[in-house]
Amino acid sequence: MKEIVLDTETTGLSIRDGHRIVEIGCIELDNLIPTKRKFHCYLNPERKVSEKAFEVHGYTDEFLSRQKKFKEVVDDFLDFIKNKKLIIHNAEFDLSHLNNELSILKKGKIENEIVDTMILARDKYPGSSINLDALCRRYRIDNSKRKQHNALLDCDLLAKVYINLIDQKEPTLDFQSYNNNKKENYTKDISYFKKVVKPSEKEFTDHQKFLKVDLKKNFF
Repeated sequence: MKEIVLDTETTGLSIRDGHRIVEIGCIELDNLIPTKRKFHCYLNPERKVSEKAFEVHGYTDEFLSRQKKFKEVVDDFLDFIKNKKLIIHNAEFDLSHLNNELSILKKGKIENEIVDTMILARDKYPGSSINLDALCRRYRIDNSKRKQHNALLDCDLLAKVYINLIDQKEPTLDFQSYNNNKKENYTKDISYFKKVVKPSEKEFTDHQKFLKVDLKKNFF
């Protein structure tokens, strides 16, 4: 199952005030394992960055004025996320800005299935801080490079947080397929695999005997 971890940076908080996207970052996951496929771009928002937004991401008006406009990357972006579940932290914010950009170009809204990791975290840790930095500290994820917000770096951190939030500490692999196909091109995208050890007949028999004894102790 392929999913896309997505993050954006903007000129400010609200689209009602005319704020626009200045950066989009996406990382593809395949069965929770990051692939080499990424989508990343800085964007010319065609307006000034607010002081508060500049404090968050540090992108200057001069730097952004030299970047592509959203209309120049929109087709590649939509193709990258097509038919894939989107993993977003505080999805309402990112989707409102993305849909605003699409509306300006008279394109339809994003209709992908969405997983909001902020909602997952709120349900799992009620009353606790659930921003990305706090979740990284909770799961001991190294976020020392996050001096300022950066869409691609934040996607990398969020992917690790997401795996922990859904209690998948380690990605699962299809060992049957792995054993049947040991071609080099198959193993390139696999960072590791677990060896499956099957019990011997004696171990299995002993285990069954143990279960029967344990059941009698608890129920009879």
